[in-house]
Amino acid sequence: MKSYKRIVFVAESGTSRAPMAAGILGECALKNTVEIVTRGLVVLFPEPLNQKAEAVMISNGINMEGFMSSQVCSEDFDDDTLVLTMEARQRQKILENFPHAKPENVQVLTELVGDELEIIDPYGGTLQAYGLCYETLSKSIKKLVKLLNEGE
Repeated sequence: MKSYKRIVFVAESGTSRAPMAAGILGECALKNTVEIVTRGLVVLFPEPLNQKAEAVMISNGINMEGFMSSQVCSEDFDDDTLVLTMEARQRQKILENFPHAKPENVQVLTELVGDELEIIDPYGGTLQAYGLCYETLSKSIKKLVKLLNEGE
């Protein structure tokens, strides 16, 4: 995998899965310095972290205090940025809405790391559903770290 300067995690509202993924990756040891950001596909106004996602992250030692969601925008797509979505449908939406986004730089996280299932949206679910989402993300992120650290 080529080396990237920036990784953007994208999910629906950008308040649960994307920040959990960013928080997990932020705790990992990466060979190269990478800016990690999160975006939502549908962000009508900035929102804080989902409370259940925040509770799960805090219980895992990750604090995203002051987090606010933000809308994915055309500046998020350049040669040095890897954009990772949670679902194939989200990747498709990005490629349709941002014609200059290079398909090879916009990937579904689980597909990129060789996992079979997409990261299911826990929105509206129990705290346990958010915990399960965190665990699933954690496994995929560990594989991502391995790919990123292997370099070009």
